[in-house]
Amino acid sequence: MTQLGAFLLPAVPLLALLAALLLGRYPGCEAIVRLSERIAATARRPSRPASAAAPARPRSHAPAGGLLLAVSLSGRAPPRWDLSR
Repeated sequence: MTQLGAFLLPAVPLLALLAALLLGRYPGCEAIVRLSERIAATARRPSRPASAAAPARPRSHAPAGGLLLAVSLSGRAPPRWDLSR
């Protein structure tokens, strides 16, 4: 009996979720709606007037991060293989 219990124990949450879905209940639906309303409310509210916004800095075209590492480690390509031999 313990082997059957050890087999079914991990399946209990899955079976509970499946039963809730079959009964028409959608767990977490209200939380998703509240979260989306909160995000929409903050998106509608302007943080500061557009006239007070700082001017945008020009974008740098210098490599940074992983690209900087790749540029620094890259050298010339290996010689071409002569496949005619």
